Parts: sequence; structure tokens; C-alpha cells
Amino acid sequence: MTGNLSINQRAAILSILMLICGLVIWEAAIPAQKAASDLTEYERLMGLGQERAGVPPPSDVLAKAWEQLSNPFYDAGPNDKGIGIQIGYSIYRVLTGYFLAALVAIPLGFLIGMSQVAYKAFNPFIQVLRPISPLAWMPLALFVIQDSEASAIFVIFICSIWPMLINTAFGVAGVRSDWVNVARTHELGSLRTAFTVILPAAAPTIITGMRISIGIAWLVIVAAEMLVGGTGIGYYVWNEWNNLDLTSVIFSILMIGVVGMLLDAAFSVLQRAVAYAE
Repeated sequence: MTGNLSINQRAAILSILMLICGLVIWEAAIPAQKAASDLTEYERLMGLGQERAGVPPPSDVLAKAWEQLSNPFYDAGPNDKGIGIQIGYSIYRVLTGYFLAALVAIPLGFLIGMSQVAYKAFNPFIQVLRPISPLAWMPLALFVIQDSEASAIFVIFICSIWPMLINTAFGVAGVRSDWVNVARTHELGSLRTAFTVILPAAAPTIITGMRISIGIAWLVIVAAEMLVGGTGIGYYVWNEWNNLDLTSVIFSILMIGVVGMLLDAAFSVLQRAVAYAE
């Protein structure tokens, strides 16, 4: 029976078994907890029930997930929005900053990859700015832009630009010289050479940089939204922590992981689509 299964099928079965074992161990490790309805009003206000309860079991997290995902787009006011709305705000900020970064990084990466002069001119700035934590830019962005939404988008822009820029430059510089020479033999112009020869050859490396960038952007937006507040999955996590609702915190952490996995999977498909055989 096992021999008839592919590697992917066996890996999927193993993953499911590991998940089930992990959930069973987690559930069994959590002691019996006092129900919220049994707490006194003083205990609820002081959060004593949460302290006594500790980490919630997976059954509570699954119940919270069902509750939230059954109506993910409700809007009951500024501090009470569904998980779908919160994730939507975060994805909007991530994609806005991400595509703005792509508009800058990919053309600039082409220039750096095709010109040694441009590489030597830009390299000192890249080496100084690239190691700076994106969140270090947040106070300056808030002061200059004076808008929390735009500041969060700027932070995504600044963290997304470097992997795309470096990978684009590396991919363009690594295009085989004989391909470029063939284009010159056919008297193709620089622009046509860039689009018909260099871009297809460098596309897998460029997409790799874009894939790295989207993962970093999704990591950073959670922390940025904790700082700026208002809306978004990062704000949701912080707000639920302030409400001492650990079940919602764990649920939101899992949702962050699921969305990040889906974003990475989308770029994985794109990466395979542009791959070519040497």
C-alpha cells in the first residue's frame, strides 16, 4: 500500500499525523480550566481567570476559529471588526507597499546588473540602508508623513525593496554573455534586448527576490500595525492581548501563518511558471 503512494501523498499523510499528535498532546497537557461563566465579576475584570487558565487548549482555539470564520466580515465599530476585515486591511497595506517597491527595485536592479558603474555608485548606499530594521524607520515616517496608514505602507516599501533589488541585479548580471551577443548580432536595440533576452533569463531570480520580499513584508506588517494601531491583523493581536483573550491571540497567530503560507504559495506557482531548463 505504501509503495503505491507518491512522495507527496506520503508527506501529506505524515504531516496530518504529526498535526493530530501535536493537537492531542497539546489538549492533554492543558489542565481543566474554570469556565468563564463560573468566574466572579471581579475575577473577570482583573483577568484572574486567564491567569489561572493559562494557555487555552486547541478545542477552545478551534471553537474561536469557527466563531470568527463563520462571520469574518462583520463590523461592529472601530475596535470590533471581523478577522476577514482585519486581514484585508493588512493585505492592502502589504500589497501597496510591495508593488511600490517593485516599481523602484526591478528597474533599478536592471540598471545595476547591466552597468558596473551603476553597481559601484549604488552599492555603498545599498550596504548602509539594507541592514537597517524596517521598524527603525517607523518613528521618522510618522513624524514626516504624519499619517499612520501611509507610514505603515512606507515601512513595507522599505523592507520589500532590498531583496527584489539585489536579486534582480544578480539575475541580470548572471545572464549568459553569449545570449546577449546573439541579440547584438541580430542588431536588437538595448530595450528589446532587455525585454526579449535578459528579462526571461533573469525572471526566475527576480521572482525569487519577490518571493523573499513578500514574506518579509508580511512579517513586518504585523509589528507595524501593533505600533500604529487602528486596524489590521497586527492590531487585532495586540488588542486581544490587551483584552487578555489568549484564545483569540493564538487563533490570530495561526491566521497570520496561514495567510503567509498562501502568499508564499502564490509566488511558488509563479516561480515554477517562469522557470526554464538550461
